[in-house]
Amino acid sequence: MKRNTLFKSVLVAVMVGNTILSHAQVNKATEKGWTNLFDGKTLNGWKTVGGKAPYSIEGDAIVGRMTKGTPNSFLITEKEYGDFILELDVKLEGSQTNSGIQTRSHLDPKANDGRGKVYGRQVEIDPSSRAWTGGIYDEARRGWLYPLDLNENAKKAYKAEEYNHIRIEAIGDEMRTWINDIPVSYVVDTIDRTGFIGLQVHSIPSELDGKKVYFKNVKIKTTDLKTKGFPKDIYIVNLKPNEIVAAEKKKGVKLLFDGKTNNGWRSIHGDKFPDRGWEIKDGQLTVLKSDGGESTNGGDIITKDKYTVFDLSFEFKLSPGANSGVKYFVTLKEKSKGSAIGLEFQVLDDALHPDAKLGRDGNRTLASLYDLITSNRDARARRPIGDWNRGRVVVTADNKVEHYLNGIKMLSYERGSKEFKDLVAISKYKDWDNFGEAKEGSILLQDHGDRVSFRSIKINTQN
Repeated sequence: MKRNTLFKSVLVAVMVGNTILSHAQVNKATEKGWTNLFDGKTLNGWKTVGGKAPYSIEGDAIVGRMTKGTPNSFLITEKEYGDFILELDVKLEGSQTNSGIQTRSHLDPKANDGRGKVYGRQVEIDPSSRAWTGGIYDEARRGWLYPLDLNENAKKAYKAEEYNHIRIEAIGDEMRTWINDIPVSYVVDTIDRTGFIGLQVHSIPSELDGKKVYFKNVKIKTTDLKTKGFPKDIYIVNLKPNEIVAAEKKKGVKLLFDGKTNNGWRSIHGDKFPDRGWEIKDGQLTVLKSDGGESTNGGDIITKDKYTVFDLSFEFKLSPGANSGVKYFVTLKEKSKGSAIGLEFQVLDDALHPDAKLGRDGNRTLASLYDLITSNRDARARRPIGDWNRGRVVVTADNKVEHYLNGIKMLSYERGSKEFKDLVAISKYKDWDNFGEAKEGSILLQDHGDRVSFRSIKINTQN
């Protein structure tokens, strides 16, 4: 009996010692600059806004309960933050809804009957088959900034029905995310240098009423910020017009339009840039409105350089009813009366321009491979006419090609494959031998007689 008592005493002493050591480690972490945003006992420093989903404390976690009949609900910090590194663990019940972490966000206090409406950049928690956890969404404002179509490998990072560790770096204009230590998204933005942090409970259908979202180990660091390494091959969404950040330069990204001059571009009809029909102003390269015909005013323009393997990105803004296109592998060897011939990322107002109803099965609509392959019809990929949209074309060494619109994959195909040749054979390009199979070619911006503006035209030939 005495021996058992002695053993128990030693065991208790060890447990107490471990507890003291654990607290010492936490304090040591705090000394290094980390601050706990959740004290483990109360919701001091937080407030609820938006919908009416309740937040409570269960064990060591903040728990939000999904509630039918109410809009998106948020538990937000009373304090605002500028540059920071935020880490926390999140678990979501079920796979039929989502959640998110608001960063540098804001509140419209008059919305939702005075409960307010949150807007700002959100790190997505998405347990559905879409698997966009760690992507960046601009809540109640611009929509998706970084869908995970841009980083397919990161779709496997999220663990269903388990706690997932999230790291968010918001430093200067750059925001990066990790899920379970896997790098996910990278956005360079020009707005919201400060704002609150928020924990979301999404609006739900009635059958999900009562499901829970768990948040714990919520901590933030605002000084002596040291960034983690980020893989070179992950695509960067840079929303700074006509600029390349240091990380892009390391990847080999170059501007095809500097925002000020026509350097690097020429007319399809000669060695010089057109003397009419195009305008460079306010950082935009704009084809001016004329008669709505193909290449009848200033005419198409092409890059002086030719490309084989590349990752091309560009922003474009359509005027109502406008038509244009971004073509690639343009050689000028094919004879044509209007625009030069090449594979085309269609740029079009689908609602007002008649070309959207021509072709086959919508293969002349926005972001389609013109007259060949119809783009993904996901409405979330499309921004309103008059807003800036982001296009992207990726061509790999094995002739695989992908089109993206605002970060969402719209289509993919293989140049020269049987499927590709079969499509060409029933298209307007059937009379040109080996259409779209040139080893190299220029990039083209089309003059279709409608006002369309371009900016942030970039290319990376090292992919």
